[in-house]
Amino acid sequence: MRRGDMAHKAPGKHYRNGITIPELFSRFPDDEAAEEWFVNTRWPDGVRCPHCGSDNVKENSAHKTMPFRCNSCKKHFSAKTGTVMHGSKIGFQKWVIALYLVTTSLKGVSSMKLHRDLGVTQKTAWHMLSRIRESYAEVNDLFEGEIEVDESYFGGKESNKHAHKKLNAGRGTVGKTAVVGMKNRETNKVQAEVVEATDKETLQAFVVENTTSGSTVYTDEARAYSGLPREHQAVSHSVGDWVRDQAHTNGLESFWAMMKRGYMGVYHHFSPKHLHRYINEFSGRHNDRSNDTIAQMKSMAQGMVGKRLRYSDLIAGGPAYPPIDEIRF
Repeated sequence: MRRGDMAHKAPGKHYRNGITIPELFSRFPDDEAAEEWFVNTRWPDGVRCPHCGSDNVKENSAHKTMPFRCNSCKKHFSAKTGTVMHGSKIGFQKWVIALYLVTTSLKGVSSMKLHRDLGVTQKTAWHMLSRIRESYAEVNDLFEGEIEVDESYFGGKESNKHAHKKLNAGRGTVGKTAVVGMKNRETNKVQAEVVEATDKETLQAFVVENTTSGSTVYTDEARAYSGLPREHQAVSHSVGDWVRDQAHTNGLESFWAMMKRGYMGVYHHFSPKHLHRYINEFSGRHNDRSNDTIAQMKSMAQGMVGKRLRYSDLIAGGPAYPPIDEIRF
């Protein structure tokens, strides 16, 4: 049996099949093969016009970048039209490679690495990665059953900042951005979002809006969860109590640990402005991890449809990416 044919066991679930790099290039040897995959993934039942929805479409081989023409609305389009790839001059093969790298890199892929691997500028690589993060599907179903809820904080240490950027406001979570998350113990799905505060109103609203009334919620001893309108059990970390019967948040804490390893070892910086995009990436990859690699890539390609992230929108209101003195090479 070849190494690439070996099945890999997903944590706590079933077996999934990965793809080696040689197999990836065997499947997608050029832009044409990659484009065909995107077309079939987006329109498994036949190509439809993204402008008007008509299936009265014909191929137009004379148009290099817009190979389809709708006979109903007379507009040309491609598999990129109406997706996060809309307007991109990057070839389909490079988009496939980027999807593969994001899917298989549990701690994430930096724009510096993608720029080297694809031979594009760092600016282009960063825009590609930001677009891909948009493709992860949001969790729309309410969590039910046994749910772990916990907060975490992301941001640079005060000691590592330049003098003019230090807040000089104390220790602990000063200068960091708060994120609250939850994990369903039965499905292993996670959901997280950036919050402006970790007060009672904010945290309890997050729990109530995303869980069913019959759920049992496990948290730490934070006072913000006192009076939570759910069956609630807490564990007191402050007195060294980490697990009491089923009352623990160890599952969610392992998710935070993975995200922080990505922060420390890959990205080195999550700006508050874009932190929600990284949360989308890590939670989306976690929630899809039991599927085969190619299935994960297909899910992301399908998630690109109906979304748009222009570079001008990405940098609106602030710098495109951290100043050069905040980037670790």
